[in-house]
Amino acid sequence: MMLFGPFLVACIPGICILLLTWWLSKKDIPLFVRLLPGLITIVVSLVLFYVGFENIRGFEGAAYGLLAIFLILFALTSFVFARKQKASI
Repeated sequence: MMLFGPFLVACIPGICILLLTWWLSKKDIPLFVRLLPGLITIVVSLVLFYVGFENIRGFEGAAYGLLAIFLILFALTSFVFARKQKASI
């Protein structure tokens, strides 16, 4: 349960971030704008990790750290979606 709780909580914003990145990559938008959801997710996950490590501590702090790790994984996946070039027909 220690792993599944933070993973399921991270799935909700993670799926929204992936859908937003996919939608932005379908349009002809500059690369920086397509990378923006992933960058914001990285910043949020670093703040969550800091809060969990410095302020909360213990098992609840570890849950915040796991949540941050799962959000970073979603952000890295979003970077892959944003960098992928469209296939020319």
